[in-house]
Amino acid sequence: MTWELKNALKEIVARESGAQVFAPGARRPVAFIYPNTYHLGMSNLGLHILYQLINSRGDSACERFFLPDSKLLAEHKRTKTPLLSLETQRPLADFEVICVMMSFEMDYTNLLTMLAQSNVKLEAAARGAKEPLVIIGGPCATFNPEPLAGVADAFVIGEGEETVNKLLDAVYEARDKGLSKEDTLLELAQLSGIYVPRFYEPQYDAGGMFCGMQVSTQVPASVKRQWVRELDNYPQTSAIMTDATEFENMYIVEVARGCGRHCRFCMAGYCFRKPRARDLELLLAKIRNRPPQTKKVGLMGAAVSDYPYIKELTQTLVDEQVPFTVASLRADTLDVELTQALAASGQRTMTVAPEAGSVKMRNIINKGITEEHVFNAIELAAAAGMKNIKLYYMLGLPGEADSDIEEMIAMIGRVREKMDAALNKGDLIISVNGFIPKPFTPFQWSPLCDVKTLKRRFKMLETAFKKAKHIQVQTESLKETVLQAVLARGDRRIGAALLEAFHREMPLKQVLKEQGLDIEELAAAYEIGRPLPWQHLDMGFTEAYLISEWQKAQREEFTPMCFDLCRRCGVCGEAQV
Repeated sequence: MTWELKNALKEIVARESGAQVFAPGARRPVAFIYPNTYHLGMSNLGLHILYQLINSRGDSACERFFLPDSKLLAEHKRTKTPLLSLETQRPLADFEVICVMMSFEMDYTNLLTMLAQSNVKLEAAARGAKEPLVIIGGPCATFNPEPLAGVADAFVIGEGEETVNKLLDAVYEARDKGLSKEDTLLELAQLSGIYVPRFYEPQYDAGGMFCGMQVSTQVPASVKRQWVRELDNYPQTSAIMTDATEFENMYIVEVARGCGRHCRFCMAGYCFRKPRARDLELLLAKIRNRPPQTKKVGLMGAAVSDYPYIKELTQTLVDEQVPFTVASLRADTLDVELTQALAASGQRTMTVAPEAGSVKMRNIINKGITEEHVFNAIELAAAAGMKNIKLYYMLGLPGEADSDIEEMIAMIGRVREKMDAALNKGDLIISVNGFIPKPFTPFQWSPLCDVKTLKRRFKMLETAFKKAKHIQVQTESLKETVLQAVLARGDRRIGAALLEAFHREMPLKQVLKEQGLDIEELAAAYEIGRPLPWQHLDMGFTEAYLISEWQKAQREEFTPMCFDLCRRCGVCGEAQV
């Protein structure tokens, strides 16, 4: 290891507090990969929660790995230095189990880069009994693990708190018994929430279309998503503080998990269903005993403003002079008290997500937010002294027409007028992304909007506000949108092409073209009733429920949020569609 690489690791560790380092041999080392930069990875609360759980076992030491920046990665390659853990500078290939948190499809190639640089074979079938087991979890693994099925020995389906201890117990027992890799994987496949692709063989018809999954008689026919019933039984805050992340010494606190709003495009709303709230007094106790270097408390959750005790929590933080921020707000839940509490804590930008600019499109996606809700948020923000407004939108949603974009443009103009009328001269920031259909949502059968149409509609927005003062339009790469759409709903053929593209250092689009596959056609619609690559996973809700919601979207019908004793989707009991 060169001085530059050694010094980079030392600098990161020197800026941290709360990391746990155990003497060599005292515990079994568990590698934990976040396949992106340290700056992003250490901002992920899920990493902190699982870090605490693994280390709390008493027999395991969790050691972190992140993707080096481009300069350091080049130095790793030049010197043929494998990636080393932050905690002990142990090479990744020396660990018996490698846990991966996969949150975004665009990180798939990052994972391949990290494994390859660490001399860990990319193909699971090529790794022997004494080589590391690669276990992938996170949202991408839960909803559609198939593109990485050739890389992972196993996947964690659902929330990791429910599974990580059972998984490690089984791995340790198998290794101590000296079981073969095949027998080890067979043992893992018996655990609830563990998917071992080795025992599930995809079938394709004469035209090359996925037509079903042949399942070994030795394993369950479907794998059930695991989810935490009692959140308060598990960690809920940051484990490690550092100023080298996106949130810079922020003490992150999960106030709730799941969202019951039934937005039809939202993978997170289905991935973490049902909504669950943490105990208020427990959260306050954690916040009051937070590390001294904390600059601010970050309240996290899929829909923080839906937390049933949000007013009590935020008012207490204001009264105790604890600076805080929130991860997400719904415009229809904002009021004077909450807005003033945020402003008093130093928040200068009010962020809301209409997602669509027309009433028709908001009905289709079941957003449940009106233009008046947004206007009210603007007035509350101005009265509280918040300078900027940020709005999130999507383009290319099912049923969208150019007229809906024109209505979006008109809505943005009215928002700017409301800001000016409220004497708010700050910036109006418009963040616009292309809609990507996701598995296990009512829109899983929808096509990705064709690229020419997306380009034209993005251009409509950009042109409309090109010369506008104090209106910024932020858009993402359409190239990445298409790639993400293909990976999100891909099968193992896409995964094989991804591996080939990595080995040959070629774009995935080019490899697919060589195989006679058009990347945009792969993002086309799925016919209802056609076998889906992810249908052997059980999310707890029924396909009939998703079809019902898809049909309601086409009729622009509203679905109310989750409520006690609700039985619509099946997660909380027998579904009644």
